Amino acid sequence: MAQKILVIGGCGRIGRSVARDIATYTKGEVIVTSRNLNCVVNPPLEFLALNLDRQDSLQKAIADVDLVVHCAGPFHHRDGRVLQHCIAEGVNYIDVSDHRSFYERVIPWREQAISSGITAILNTGIFPGISNSMVKRGIEKFEQPKKIHLSYIVAGSGGAGVTVMRTTFLGLKKPFAAWINSKWQEILPYTEREIIEFPQPYGKTGVYWFDVPETHTFADSFPVETVITKFGSIPDWYNHLTWITAHIFPDAWVTTPKGIEFFSRVSYLMTQVTDNFSGIGVAMRAEITGIKDRQETSYCTTMIHENTAIAAGAGTGSIAQLILEGKLNKPGIYPVEQALSTELFQEAMQSRQIEIVSG
Repeated sequence: MAQKILVIGGCGRIGRSVARDIATYTKGEVIVTSRNLNCVVNPPLEFLALNLDRQDSLQKAIADVDLVVHCAGPFHHRDGRVLQHCIAEGVNYIDVSDHRSFYERVIPWREQAISSGITAILNTGIFPGISNSMVKRGIEKFEQPKKIHLSYIVAGSGGAGVTVMRTTFLGLKKPFAAWINSKWQEILPYTEREIIEFPQPYGKTGVYWFDVPETHTFADSFPVETVITKFGSIPDWYNHLTWITAHIFPDAWVTTPKGIEFFSRVSYLMTQVTDNFSGIGVAMRAEITGIKDRQETSYCTTMIHENTAIAAGAGTGSIAQLILEGKLNKPGIYPVEQALSTELFQEAMQSRQIEIVSG
């Protein structure tokens, strides 16, 4: 019988991309879920109406599948109930979680997942996701890695929906802890603008401190002294608008549910116009500094893709494929860089014609 994959939130832009990737690269039966009864999916995908607040329906849906892929963000507010049901039912789990609060909420359940025998991998997708494995590949070049500098930019909407916009605005006002010089230090989001040279067609553009799961998990995964994670948008004037939102507008405008929804929808409507000339691609650059052959040196790796949502689908879909094929089996709960080997990562990217460039 074909393996069954449940893609929760599979009617959103990222969820659809993930579902399509899994359907393309596996022989599994892919079932996408949504609360929206008007969601339309095309074969071979199947649809299941599902409300995550209905615990009985959620448990029944999970018990009937071999793998759950959680794509229903933003993950700032998710309580981990999907993963809890997967642990109880012995079903493997992956997600596209993109905030450290979710990681911190569910990582204490690692021993339960080990006892249940399930592989649960967090932070798959593009960033976090592919970005994590790019950094890991660089870390492995050094005898003593010391510093990680990860930057990425998204053109326009990135081909994603309004949920991704909500994620951005949810992270603009709250200071976060970053691992700098071997200690945790408080950082304000969207500060310390830095000009980074990305591969063409993007070139030099501005990036800013931003709270992403990698800021937290890299410090746990790798023996480094400093982890820097910065994000930016194209066209560059979006960066300036975001900076104003983060530092000039009153907190009450941005931190309330109504304020976040307003800014998210306005931003999404703006990108529907600018996407026509900016494109919807993504560029990432990971620079690792450390000791090799008794000398301090650096290693840089980059990646670009013309559609951010499709790249995210490839990042998550490739993890799903490896689990379904039995190539990735590590009971417990882990961020992707702790579970996925560089060899398997490179194999998955090559199969999807995603080029990771070094130098």
